[in-house]
Amino acid sequence: MSETRKRDFCIECRRETEYILKKKNIVKVIKDKEYVFQITVAVCSECGEEMSLPGLIDKNIQEVDKQYRSLEGLVSIEDIEKLMAIYKIGKAPLSLVLGFGEVTITRYLTGQIPCEEYSAIMKKALSSPAYMKNLLVKNRNKISVTAYNKAVSAASRLENLFSISQRMIRTISCIFESLEEVTPLMLQKLLYFIQGVSFIVLERAMFDEDCEAWIHGPVYPEVYNIFRDFRYNPIEDARFVLFEGAAANLSEEEQRVIDLVVNSFGLYSGKVLERITHNEEPWKNSRRGYGDDIPSKEPILKEDIKLYYEKVNKQYGIHSEEGLKKYIEDMIYKNF
Repeated sequence: MSETRKRDFCIECRRETEYILKKKNIVKVIKDKEYVFQITVAVCSECGEEMSLPGLIDKNIQEVDKQYRSLEGLVSIEDIEKLMAIYKIGKAPLSLVLGFGEVTITRYLTGQIPCEEYSAIMKKALSSPAYMKNLLVKNRNKISVTAYNKAVSAASRLENLFSISQRMIRTISCIFESLEEVTPLMLQKLLYFIQGVSFIVLERAMFDEDCEAWIHGPVYPEVYNIFRDFRYNPIEDARFVLFEGAAANLSEEEQRVIDLVVNSFGLYSGKVLERITHNEEPWKNSRRGYGDDIPSKEPILKEDIKLYYEKVNKQYGIHSEEGLKKYIEDMIYKNF
């Protein structure tokens, strides 16, 4: 933690002094078991003694609570809040759907520690939309029709996550981590470009899914179904906590491919990226015979993407960001 210098009243110095926030290890015994927790303390810059600051005790309680839950593998308050957000369900309905008492979730959100059994149920519901959907169906008579319909609809959409490969999930996760704002249109195009660059850098496809030649460029249908409700808006939703951490499983070379694309194509909006794909052979060839406004589900074969990007690489050298940026410039202004 970086040191932060502020001022407050020091009891030892008997006046207002500058202090530094630091981390300190403490030992606590909980249920006959010893734990070491790291908490935040304020240290006077002049006498070196700890200072009592407003709100610091509450902060320490929260720090210990969070670390204890993590050490014991218990669901956190943040996880419970995410559970409510991704399934669009309130505290009382969630409690009843999970098979708890009506005020149980409320108690957990105010700091009560859940037992291992209840914690396991909440963790499974957070990681498995199918499991949550089964609980909703089983306990649908315990909650209102409106609450049930909203939650089961959210669970059904989340099930689509498991229709895509782990490599695709890792790639999407990395894109989310690398860029502050990603729309569904932008995401689709970045996935397509990553696939193309992967054939050059890795000499293989990044993921197994095939895209289709839709009106607005290459589209991976399974990915489209997951994010369709965002339309042209940035993807900002707690449900996609399910993607968190997946990028850590990428190899160094896979990460390099994504970085190349994000640092070049990722500088542009989805509409600009769409224009680039409309100037590329794989999309144009698959759209042959279709009018501009006629939908199609014609596949863009991975072999066609590979052959096209091999030609691009010979001309631009797309192993580097510089080569990719030059290619992008030429493609953007190709029709002007």
